[in-house]
Amino acid sequence: MKKEQVAHCQFSVWYPLFRAVTIRSVILPLPENVKEYLLDDGTLVVSGREDPPSHAQEGSDDAEEIQWSDDENTTTLKAPEFPEFTAKVQEAISSLGGSVFPKLNWSAPRDAYWIAMNSSLKCKALSDIFLLFKSSDFITRDLTQPFIHCTDDSPDPSLDYELVLRKWCELIPGAEFRCFVKENKLIGISQRDYTQYYDHISKQHEEICRSIQEFFQKHIQYKFLDEDFVFDVYRDSRGKIWLIDFNPFGEVTDSLLFTWEELTSGKNLKGDQGEGEATEQDYPVFRCTNSKVTVQPSPYLSYRLPKDFVDLSTGEDVHKLIDFLKLKRNQQDDD
Repeated sequence: MKKEQVAHCQFSVWYPLFRAVTIRSVILPLPENVKEYLLDDGTLVVSGREDPPSHAQEGSDDAEEIQWSDDENTTTLKAPEFPEFTAKVQEAISSLGGSVFPKLNWSAPRDAYWIAMNSSLKCKALSDIFLLFKSSDFITRDLTQPFIHCTDDSPDPSLDYELVLRKWCELIPGAEFRCFVKENKLIGISQRDYTQYYDHISKQHEEICRSIQEFFQKHIQYKFLDEDFVFDVYRDSRGKIWLIDFNPFGEVTDSLLFTWEELTSGKNLKGDQGEGEATEQDYPVFRCTNSKVTVQPSPYLSYRLPKDFVDLSTGEDVHKLIDFLKLKRNQQDDD
């Protein structure tokens, strides 16, 4: 995976080319001071609030100020304000119907949905967006390590960071699919929400695969800037396919029900095709979760807990597990 391929997957690069087959969106340049605010590791004080809190303390001159009192010392934390940027964001949100799905050049804060009041990525104000962005490792990676898995030694392309606001649509997870393209050939399609079993996918997989293949050939093939890439689509209740996003063809992108070794080498992909399936149209391999037995927990759940807890529960850090067992033994001895 080369840096140029990653750069080509930026939203502002591909959106003008595929505007007709994707969700309506607005792109706003991200000011440098907003970027600095998003990367600030200090206390999370959310900026961009349109309305003051409903319960302000009596005698408070500014509803945006938070008072922390400890003995005789009092510290006042105040969120930075970006009035011009806030106005542009609110205008864009209004133009898109009042609710949006936010992201940066590449990533959305999917790992931070749990922190929102509605446990969703649905945002109605800049304060909603900031809360998600400042809580997301995916957003931090976009801002600090966008080319982390690239293999070439070429200089990093110059980047202009952008806030992408997409019109909010209630998308059903069981209708999203990830498609893998190598040398401008669609080689694999995976159920996007692979942790769940969806009966309709198992029953309609041939029809789903065919409709995605037709969409690819008509709207995507030979039109994207690279010949190796990944794209996500949504199939609505009428069977119409909508383009959702593009991703680089490489380890930075989740391969879902495939492995990157399979996708890059082509091994085991042909073996997925049944004997009765025609190869005349050269259909891609389609993979989905075939039974409730194989249902898994969401991969985003690990972002909701302290890393020590995750390491302990999965056994990834044997030293932490040993220390925990020793602690439990000592507690039993004390009892």
